[in-house]
Amino acid sequence: MIYILLSVICSVTVGIILKLAKRYEVSILQAIATNYVVAGGLSYFLYKPELSMIDAHAPWQLFAGLALLLPSVFLILGMSVRQAGIVKTDIAQRLSLFISIVAAWLLFKETFNNYKIIGLVLGFVAIFFVLNKPKVQSDDNKQSLAPLLVFLGFGIIDIMFKQVALAKELPYTTSLTMIFILSFTVAVVFVIVEVLRKKTVLHMKNILWGMLLGAFNFGNILFYMRAHKILHNNPSTVFAAMNLGVIILGSLVGITIFREKLNRYNYIGIVLAIAAVICITLSQLYAR
Repeated sequence: MIYILLSVICSVTVGIILKLAKRYEVSILQAIATNYVVAGGLSYFLYKPELSMIDAHAPWQLFAGLALLLPSVFLILGMSVRQAGIVKTDIAQRLSLFISIVAAWLLFKETFNNYKIIGLVLGFVAIFFVLNKPKVQSDDNKQSLAPLLVFLGFGIIDIMFKQVALAKELPYTTSLTMIFILSFTVAVVFVIVEVLRKKTVLHMKNILWGMLLGAFNFGNILFYMRAHKILHNNPSTVFAAMNLGVIILGSLVGITIFREKLNRYNYIGIVLAIAAVICITLSQLYAR
């Protein structure tokens, strides 16, 4: 479970960086492109992957899919917040856990014991309590497909990383490096389009923020894949613990650092989420 914890910490830190970046008027698109240079560089220099091993038998469909989804989902998140509001976007992102759990049952043929079933039920209930917010009047009531795309995007990314971690053709560190390289290529295309359409310019501030983003994004994905590698027979453990862990730590960061106010339902949700993680952990222990 240590790798899940490390992945949660990195994931929440990525969220903090993105939130602060908006405050300091950083170009998210340029930061995303830089982020993949850093992530790919760290993967290459730390793990010395044998890129020469990548041939026609490599899981190219997974590589291409993740290369398109990873930078795109970053952008879709921002679009969803603008069009549908933060509440709907948060719910869509966390509910992507349903896609991962269904995949663990249907695709990866995982069997669930009682502890895991209880943990998942508590976790799903916790999500709704944690994301409960008072209704406010807003102009963002128009229909938008962006939350649906967030829901589908995060769920599909979880499943594809699980498949990459289990692929026998290549070491997962080699696959990870290639995914970062391809994601950078896609992000550069996005930046070029933005520069041509909106006449924006490259700025060193955006690159520096992107470097910081890349370091934690690399850690998030690497530890997430390691967790899947170790818990290869229990993908739902990784799927659920990761999502619920982000909720718990993210809530604590919001309260202590950003002074966000929580209502009583949010606190009930945090307690339920902690109980869910405990049940899921017990399910792993009793499965041995």
